[in-house]
Amino acid sequence: MGNSRGIIIPKPLLAQLGFEDEVEMVVEDDALVLRKPAKRSREGWAEASQKLADEGDDSLVWPEFANEDDEHLVW
Repeated sequence: MGNSRGIIIPKPLLAQLGFEDEVEMVVEDDALVLRKPAKRSREGWAEASQKLADEGDDSLVWPEFANEDDEHLVW
């Protein structure tokens, strides 16, 4: 974990708390608090992407641009 510190939480304890794949970790006062996230990561992304595509608003934000000397590359 690099220069970070890690702890191991036993799987039975996580199951008892109802934690599955994701946990939200926050500092409250002087305590480290673990809780179920309000919503899952990337929740709704597929629907939002489909809506953008349906509305024709899914064009690239940044234009395509080549790297220097790309014309010399052989694919």
